[in-house]
Amino acid sequence: MSSIKSRDDMVHGTEEKNRIEASTLYLVATPIGNLADLSTRALKVLSGVDFIAAEDTRNSAKLLTVFGIRKPLVSYFEHNKRARGEEIIERLEAGESAALITDAGTPAISDPGEDLVRLCAQHGIRVVSVPGCCAAVTALTLSALPTGRFVFEGFLPMQKSDRRKRLSKLQSEERTMIFYEAPHKLQATLDDFLSFFGEDRRISLCRELTKRNEETMRTTVGDAVRYYRDNAPRGEYVLIVEGCPEADLQAGEAWAEMTVTDHVAAYLSEHPDIKKLDAIKAVAKIRGVPRNDVYRAVLEQENGPSE
Repeated sequence: MSSIKSRDDMVHGTEEKNRIEASTLYLVATPIGNLADLSTRALKVLSGVDFIAAEDTRNSAKLLTVFGIRKPLVSYFEHNKRARGEEIIERLEAGESAALITDAGTPAISDPGEDLVRLCAQHGIRVVSVPGCCAAVTALTLSALPTGRFVFEGFLPMQKSDRRKRLSKLQSEERTMIFYEAPHKLQATLDDFLSFFGEDRRISLCRELTKRNEETMRTTVGDAVRYYRDNAPRGEYVLIVEGCPEADLQAGEAWAEMTVTDHVAAYLSEHPDIKKLDAIKAVAKIRGVPRNDVYRAVLEQENGPSE
C-alpha cells in the first residue's frame, strides 16, 4: 500500500476547523491567471457559503462554472459598495455566510473589499481570510530586489498633481516599492519614475503573472523607458522599484538644506551645458513642487520682489 497521502486524506483531519460558520464573511483569494492555483480550502468555502459577493459577477460566474460551483452571486464594486455593503451586512447579521472574491487575487487589497471588512468590524461580524494568490507578493519574489522590507503603493493617483505629490514623498523611500499599472498608462508612469527616481534606479516589470505569456523584465528605469518607447506594453503590470540607495539619500539630504534658488544654482553648476529653464524644471521635479514656484523664486532673486 502506498504511504503517500492523497489530497483528500491530507485535509480530512481539518474538516472541523474548515467548517463554514454562520454570520461570517470569508475573504477568498482567487487565481491571478492559472486556475490550478485555487486551493482546496477555497473551493470548500466557495461551495459552502450561502452567497458570494464578487467584483464582476460575469467574470466570477465563469470561474465558478469551471469548478462546478453554483451559488447566488451579488455584485460588490467601487461604485455600489456603500449601498451593497449595507445589504451584505444585513444578510450576515441575519445568520447567512458569504464569500468575497475579486476578479483576480486577494480581496481587500487595492479594491473596495477593505470597506466591507471595515463594516464587518464595526458591526462585530467575524471575518476569515482564505489566503492564496496575490500579484504584489508574487512579483516581489520574482524581482531579484530586496524583499525583507517593502511598501505596497498599488495604483498611483490619476490626477497629475496628486501623482507628483505621492512620488515626491517616495523619492527618499528606502524600502522596495510595489506598484500596479495598466498597459495604457505604463509609459507615462515610467516617465514619472525617471523624473523622480532617476535613470539608474533598478526596476522589475512583471506582466501576465502565472499566465502563458508571463514575463519578468529586470532592468533600470532609464532602460525601461527606452524599451517601451519602441515596444507596446501588453497585459497588466506589477512594478517593483528599488528603494532609494544610500548615495542618493545623502544627495537628497544635501539639497533639502538648500533654498530653491541655491538648488537651481547648484544644479546649473553640476550641469553647465543645460539652460536655466531646464534646470528650473529639473529642480521642480526633484523637490516635487510646481515649476512656476521655482521660476518665481529665481525671478525674484534676480529682479527683486514684484510690486
